Amino acid sequence: MKKSHWSILLVLVILLADQLTKILVKTSMHADEMIPLISDRVFIYFVENPGMAFGFEFGGNWGKLFLTIFRLIASGFIIYYIRTLIKKNAPLDVIIGLSVILAGALGNIIDSAFYGILFGKSTFGSVAEFLPEGGGYAPFLQGHVVDMIYCPVLRGTYPDWFPFWAGEPFTFFKPIFNIADSAITVGVFYLIIFQRKFFRDI
Repeated sequence: MKKSHWSILLVLVILLADQLTKILVKTSMHADEMIPLISDRVFIYFVENPGMAFGFEFGGNWGKLFLTIFRLIASGFIIYYIRTLIKKNAPLDVIIGLSVILAGALGNIIDSAFYGILFGKSTFGSVAEFLPEGGGYAPFLQGHVVDMIYCPVLRGTYPDWFPFWAGEPFTFFKPIFNIADSAITVGVFYLIIFQRKFFRDI
């Protein structure tokens, strides 16, 4: 199989998994609903993120618009870079790493661009409607990203001697994320850890 075919196939598989899970959660769970999957360590926790990856927000509506446009430009650059590397016969491992990042970026772009048009608003106690009669909850490029994976790695209580938060409960790793976020993170770390030599020698 050609490297370009591997890249396209990988992007499509990740996009399909990302969008299927998001649509399933969006149309079957109400906002802030949480379902335990593995004991008290892994949950499906439905939230909508108007900003950046892992639940972080960024500058209101204008920040949201800027972020979506930035994602589009960055995705265009990654596509161009992948095509350039394929023409130069770069290692398949590098193409795969970049393709995983591209798939993650495109997954969140789809939410931002189209979910506001396609879905009604998710609220506490009510599930979003697909193609609602009165229109969606936001205009083009102003939709929210669906996040649903919550993995609180460690929970406990700060010791009495700890400054400021002594005796208060804490949770390590609170961000809620999705498959697209995971793809971006995995792709970046994979390239940094295993493909440093390739980029150093360019």
